[in-house]
Amino acid sequence: MSEDNPRSPLELLGALAVEEADAGGFAHLEIYTLKGLLTLLWHGPRDARDVVLTCGGGMGSLLGPARALYSRLGADLAAEGIGVVRVGYRKPNDLGRCLHDVVAAGDLAGRNGARRFVVIGHSFGGAVAVQTGAVLGEHCAGIVTLATQSAGCEQAAETGATPLLLLHGTTDEILPPETSETVRMLAGHGEVVLLPATGHLLTESADEVHDRVRSFIADCFGD
Repeated sequence: MSEDNPRSPLELLGALAVEEADAGGFAHLEIYTLKGLLTLLWHGPRDARDVVLTCGGGMGSLLGPARALYSRLGADLAAEGIGVVRVGYRKPNDLGRCLHDVVAAGDLAGRNGARRFVVIGHSFGGAVAVQTGAVLGEHCAGIVTLATQSAGCEQAAETGATPLLLLHGTTDEILPPETSETVRMLAGHGEVVLLPATGHLLTESADEVHDRVRSFIADCFGD
């Protein structure tokens, strides 16, 4: 491939095979590559213009924190014609590879008609979400971080004026709430919401997290 025709993120995966099945309410895709298996759980219309991409933590997650937030959002938003792609990394905790996975998922959605994205990431996934937002540029309508780390978020300023919501529990036992404030400062904007008596998985404030994130997504995709 010449430099005039660079390969896309999806092509750069070097997929060997793709399997897909109806999982009852969403599509389950498995993309086999020489560097691991990429899993995508796809809710909503495949040709949705507006799509949410979810990023798991350092161990990976398709459910998300706050009592399976990603799964709940998938069901909720699909009914509104919004796509949700839950990304299961090929190699969790490898920032470069995880970023590639999420951007490739966005590339695939874009080939089907997606034009605007909101990216959500928990813990380590907060850094993946921020970097994905920077890569997507004008196509990124919003970024949500949940109990994020600050390492890997140094590119936050490159997200420009993209709306940024940062949720963090005040009793997080792994990452202190100050990390979300650090990311906000790196970005130069954003809203930090502290959740009282809430730990790293945000379980204690699950309903509030769900409602705030869903409202934020609606605002980002509102015309």
